[in-house]
Amino acid sequence: MANRLKMEQKEALFKLLQDGWSDRKIRLAIGLHRKTIAKYRLEWTESKITPSTESPPEASILVPSAPVQSVPPGLSKCPPEGVAHSQVPTDPSSSVSSKSRSAAYQAVISLKLEAGQNARSIYQDLVGECGFEGGYDSVKRYVRKLKRKQPKVFARMTHVLGEEAQVDFGEGAPTLKDGKYKKPFLFVMTLSHSRKMYEEAVWRQDIETFILCHEKAFQFFGGVPKLVRIDNLKSGVLVAHLYEPELNPQYLAFSVHYGFVIVPCRVRTPEHKGIVESGVKYTQNNALKGKRFESLETQNIHLAQWDRAWASMRIHGTTKRQVQAMFEEERPYLQALPEKEYEFFHIGERKVHPLDSYIQVNGAYYPVPPQYMGKTVQVRYNSRFVKVYFQQELIQSLSVTPPGTRHPDTSCLPPSACGIKSRYHDYAFDQCRKLGTQTLDWAKAAEEKRSFAAYRAILGVIALKKHFSPDQINSACAIALNQEAFSYHDVKSLLSERKDQCDLDLQPPLLQDHPMIRNPNEYKL
Repeated sequence: MANRLKMEQKEALFKLLQDGWSDRKIRLAIGLHRKTIAKYRLEWTESKITPSTESPPEASILVPSAPVQSVPPGLSKCPPEGVAHSQVPTDPSSSVSSKSRSAAYQAVISLKLEAGQNARSIYQDLVGECGFEGGYDSVKRYVRKLKRKQPKVFARMTHVLGEEAQVDFGEGAPTLKDGKYKKPFLFVMTLSHSRKMYEEAVWRQDIETFILCHEKAFQFFGGVPKLVRIDNLKSGVLVAHLYEPELNPQYLAFSVHYGFVIVPCRVRTPEHKGIVESGVKYTQNNALKGKRFESLETQNIHLAQWDRAWASMRIHGTTKRQVQAMFEEERPYLQALPEKEYEFFHIGERKVHPLDSYIQVNGAYYPVPPQYMGKTVQVRYNSRFVKVYFQQELIQSLSVTPPGTRHPDTSCLPPSACGIKSRYHDYAFDQCRKLGTQTLDWAKAAEEKRSFAAYRAILGVIALKKHFSPDQINSACAIALNQEAFSYHDVKSLLSERKDQCDLDLQPPLLQDHPMIRNPNEYKL
């Protein structure tokens, strides 16, 4: 019969068992498999068989008598990485006690375990700091033993009605897509108090899908919890951090709209959202295991029916109450849904054009206040609006215009930069009105005479206020209007002539008699 030992092997094995040898020592000594040793240990224990004192001397041949080579002093007994550990006992008649050499260092090992060190690191420290002479395997086994004796204890949290929901993704059932069966993602949101779940299979985990699943879950529950606990997927958390995680701005804006607080879990701590973790496993094992679906819609219909018939009607193992009954108690404590639906948007960065102060979004052009020319702004846009932010401050909000066109609302730009005749006209004539009535009349006459070509001449006359007073410009424009001179150069020439005449008028008159003027007769010889 297979796996049966010969009589002499069996007698030798029982002798070693009687001497108190461990299964590991016996395996290294006589080369038996550990399962074989365990089977014969059970037989020896049950039958209380002891080896005969008159056993043939040949039985002792099976036990190795050659001395084991010792490790030279100063060399580590820890084998290199990737090398199997093998250590043969030095003597079959060694001490019956199997107490670990590492036991004397229990306090040191426990402190290092609490500090997060692993068995290899602890062994190296024991050799270097404490002169430990045992092997690495001894430390490894003792560390494993301490971990079993000191399991990590978790506190079960109690949750207030309507306070918290937990969110997680898992794998859905195989679903036909592009001619192949592929596993979609399984979105699950669970209310922490009642354990009421919302399940949906989706193909993506991007931010738009993530937010849409939240909206459907809130509508399914008929309200919004005060906080939502998530893991650190990119749709919710851009940069994970112990104290200040950087949240996805789209998800953050969504949470503000619906009035809940985002609570990211610590990295690699799934126990912090154990309720939804259990909900995902329950859905996979109970509703989806062993099933295939021809479409995503079919799988979601099946999940909805399963939830109504089984998941919500079950008696929960922890609360010992029906899930649906607890949910009916929790529903009134959820926050009300917002009146307006959330408008999902895309986020991007644009550099404001340094010449015309426009940015381009989806092929269309949108004006930005000129003080941001050449600067990088953040853009949030969808099919309805384009919003421009600079350092988290809203600086422009416009409706969407077709690709290839410029947005008609140019109120943020100066009139000279608009390129629109009406605004150009209004700006020019408003400035003329400030200079005076004669200037405005001249500008109107110039427009009637020269049409659009007169606008540059009008702007030139307006610019003359840097060098002449409004009264002087008004007088010159009155003369030019009478002379039907509607050129910028005509008005400027009139102003220059009047200025020269004023300079002459200001000169003192020539005098014939003055104390400083000598009489010409004095110059006669």
